[in-house]
Amino acid sequence: MASSDSRFTSQNKTTQQRLSTNTVGLVALSDFRKRRAEVLEQQEREAREAIITGTPLDTPDRSRTGTPDEPGDTPNPRKKKKKNKKVAKNAGAKLSFGDEEEATDYSDGEDQLSDKKQVREKKTKFKANSSVSVVPRSVTKSALRREASEREALRREFLARQEAVKVSEIAIPFVFYDGTDIPGGTVRVKKGDFVWVFLDKSRKVGADLGVGEKANARREWARVGVDDLMMVRGNIIIPHHYDFLFFIMNKTTGPTGTLLFDYLAEAPTPTLSEPSEDARTANPPDVIKSSTTQPVVGDLEGAGNDPSFTKVVDRRWYERNKHIYPASVWQEFDPERDYQKEVRRDLGGNAFFYS
Repeated sequence: MASSDSRFTSQNKTTQQRLSTNTVGLVALSDFRKRRAEVLEQQEREAREAIITGTPLDTPDRSRTGTPDEPGDTPNPRKKKKKNKKVAKNAGAKLSFGDEEEATDYSDGEDQLSDKKQVREKKTKFKANSSVSVVPRSVTKSALRREASEREALRREFLARQEAVKVSEIAIPFVFYDGTDIPGGTVRVKKGDFVWVFLDKSRKVGADLGVGEKANARREWARVGVDDLMMVRGNIIIPHHYDFLFFIMNKTTGPTGTLLFDYLAEAPTPTLSEPSEDARTANPPDVIKSSTTQPVVGDLEGAGNDPSFTKVVDRRWYERNKHIYPASVWQEFDPERDYQKEVRRDLGGNAFFYS
């Protein structure tokens, strides 16, 4: 029986089996490490000899008998795993210094963790990408002061341009309307002026022209206040508290799709022509300076517009005749309303066929 048992046992042992047989009874950790190094050297030596001689190494899972494997004798991988687990448990039970082995495993685990941390630190370290054309600037106090000064310079430049636009003058031709168009003339105003400034100037023009059917028309115009007058652009009643720059900058359109105030949103470039020699000799310097700085009304922007588009209406007349066309289609300006998409209707709610 002993010969038959030795026949079917594996002649080549695994590293774990050799360690379990050679380290029985050891007490010191240094002796265990020495034995383990010897076992590994012996296993490597046998592997080199097998490669040189050409003889295959015997494994513990394969018998050395020459009997062929039958289909029913195929090894089960699950059984192999169970056997390996049992061998590992038995080998751990034979060792008499299990605490020291745990200490070595713990030290090996710490070494592995330290190696992983070093690899992660190497990965996290990055260099500046040289292919990037824009290099970020370092935010320092001097850079912040420079940005603040540039921002302040831009703000002042914007305010200067806005003031230049507000101061620039425009011409608004208008008519007085009381059922019929009465020529009124042209008023010079600034883009930053309010609507009531235009109405006040038009009231003075009406008093100078004596517009009205009564004999004391000038006296009547002197009694009329700004609140008694209305400015109608197209079919839109412009409130008194709006300035012209609001409509110019926002490009506000009316129901017909035309701009309510079609003027440039920029300050015109000053084009001052030098007076001739005859004008210099005939007029004093003060007259020449005033004539060159203030342009003529006919040369201002908007002087050639249609006067009938701007109507100056007495509010009392409007309250008496707002049910009659065209006063019935006039509506007060609303900045939230889109007049282009709106369907124009009369007081009865009927849509205009031409709207």
